[in-house]
Amino acid sequence: MHSFFKPASGSGDGKKSSLTKSDNETENLKPWIEKYRPKCVDDIAHQDEVVAVLKKCITGADLPNMLFYGPPGTGKTSTILALSRDLYGPKFRDRVLELNASDDRGISVVRDKIKNFAQLSVSSLQGGKSPSFKIIILDEADSMTKAAQQALRRTMEKQTKTTRFCLICNYVTRIIAPITSRCSKFRFKPLSEEDQKKRLLRVAETESVKISEDAMDSMVKCSEGDLRKAMTFLQTAHRLKGDEGIAIEDVLEITGVIPDPVIKSFLNSCSSNSYENLLKTVQEISADGHAAAQLVSQLHDEIVIMPSLTDEQKCAITEKLATLDYCLNDGADEYLQLMSLGTLIQQQICS
Repeated sequence: MHSFFKPASGSGDGKKSSLTKSDNETENLKPWIEKYRPKCVDDIAHQDEVVAVLKKCITGADLPNMLFYGPPGTGKTSTILALSRDLYGPKFRDRVLELNASDDRGISVVRDKIKNFAQLSVSSLQGGKSPSFKIIILDEADSMTKAAQQALRRTMEKQTKTTRFCLICNYVTRIIAPITSRCSKFRFKPLSEEDQKKRLLRVAETESVKISEDAMDSMVKCSEGDLRKAMTFLQTAHRLKGDEGIAIEDVLEITGVIPDPVIKSFLNSCSSNSYENLLKTVQEISADGHAAAQLVSQLHDEIVIMPSLTDEQKCAITEKLATLDYCLNDGADEYLQLMSLGTLIQQQICS
């Protein structure tokens, strides 16, 4: 019994090493999109114009109200968090209020959380030497209600001496004009394939990921300029294959992209002018579990470049694709929609 309660030799060191081990395990279990999120402005990829302007703002210790907009996964949130770290150091959380506007988007949030934080004096916050203003980050600001945006406008005016706002959105047209006129707008472009590949190869080397060059090219292409999506694909593929190495077939399976032979088979069945062939092909596509929305997206790219179709035929088919996409988003039956699309393509090709 005495030995049971007796502390192990070197218990202090053991406790310290166990904490270190726990921290390492936590770091390893992090999603790679968080683990490799840029820690400073210089680490931001592809957004050269935005980085150049922000670095000048850091040098002058002055910052305007900002509006970041662009497609998802292009580095908007990472940029403002990296900027905050450069401005305030490791205690930047004391002077930065980050809200996700998709969760907190009502007028009460503007009146309570945002207004109260904006009214705090800088001296009452911890943080050592740093600029004389705080930063409020509103992620997904385009989902805020109009009333909340109107209330935010007044808060931005009154607290301009002590607070800077950074609004992040995908669609700048959903932000009211009085707010956009008070902000410096920064457009984030989809990342180029070269920049994505460079960043993914760096992560793959650090994590000892084996991936073929064709698979990497396919992964970058499937992400469509979204580095966050590409990083998630890479981690998922690595968890699936381990040390075996990632092949292009694994990437297509993970991303949900339909193989080209399936797309060509669907178009060939439409060209055959046979309802039985079309019915069989659609049944095979449904049985294999391919998403109809993904088929629509890939068919659009194929239809546009098909030399055998006239402009009128392409217009009729793409109009049907748009209608089909709308119906699928409303929850329409995928099998019936694909049959409807196939019969229309059949009419256009064989007429």
